[in-house]
Amino acid sequence: MKHTTLALMAFAFLAATPVLAWTPPIDAQKSLAAGRAWADVAPDADGVAVIRAAVDIAAPARTVWSVMTDCRLAARMIANLTSCKVVDGDQARGWDVREQITHGNLIVPTIRNVVRSDYQPYSLIRFHRVGGDLKTEEGEWRLEALDGGAGTRVIYINRVAANIAAPAALVRAGMRHDTPKVLLALRRESLAAAKGS
Repeated sequence: MKHTTLALMAFAFLAATPVLAWTPPIDAQKSLAAGRAWADVAPDADGVAVIRAAVDIAAPARTVWSVMTDCRLAARMIANLTSCKVVDGDQARGWDVREQITHGNLIVPTIRNVVRSDYQPYSLIRFHRVGGDLKTEEGEWRLEALDGGAGTRVIYINRVAANIAAPAALVRAGMRHDTPKVLLALRRESLAAAKGS
């Protein structure tokens, strides 16, 4: 289940809500300074989970952005991802709609997720559900410059709920466990891209 729950929140893209007014608290900043990714997952109304997470990456925002938005790289960061494709729009016009499909297992079914992303290069991606199997998905990725632009703090916020039978607390625990893995994979791929450029 833990790998499939990644698909419930990772690399989906949405519209802003008040929950998005968030910056990492002191304990999160200590983890970030120590080189760790940080994530918290809390319950909200109607079975929604609110994910707040962050990671620091020693690469410029432009490099991190290029990795985040490349469907060809998504499977390196999202476990069990079998498909990622742009089905409408494009980043050059400031938005797109993406479909991602993750392979299921005995506990969590195969999930098709369709989200619209609105882009403000190289600092903000807001996303929201427009189709697929999730009940709710809305949030944003923020990229903030560190060390005069040599590094980037990535902040991820998502309100997500799925139509699955697993207990909500178990799903949140899976997200809490897997979200840092996604962010650390983003860092790994971003550092590789920075090294290769």
